Amino acid sequence: MKITKQIIVFDTADLAAESTFWAGLLGGTVAAEDDWHTVLVDGEPRLGFQLAPNHVPPEWPDGVPQQIHLDLYVEDVRSAHDEAVSLCARLLKPAADLEATEGFQVYADPSGHPFCLCWG
Repeated sequence: MKITKQIIVFDTADLAAESTFWAGLLGGTVAAEDDWHTVLVDGEPRLGFQLAPNHVPPEWPDGVPQQIHLDLYVEDVRSAHDEAVSLCARLLKPAADLEATEGFQVYADPSGHPFCLCWG
């Protein structure tokens, strides 16, 4: 099998909020259609967003399972945290020690999908 393109797709009830958030976080742009948005980074499709009016956000870790999540490795977690929150991410689980040589913090995007900012 030859895979010609690979893209991760998120279901969301709010295409604009979700795709704008991820475009901002990844430094990309949004290509919008009626019920589908694509985030392009350096002109390449990275993430897709499918309109799902009845989307139920995960309530991880204490509820509806997270279903899928992205780990984003960053050089400066404090700066990455500030940027993610400015784009409307919610911190779900802070790291025990931001000075540790490795670690992660768990966030939710505007549609409630968990993702981690990781370092180390």
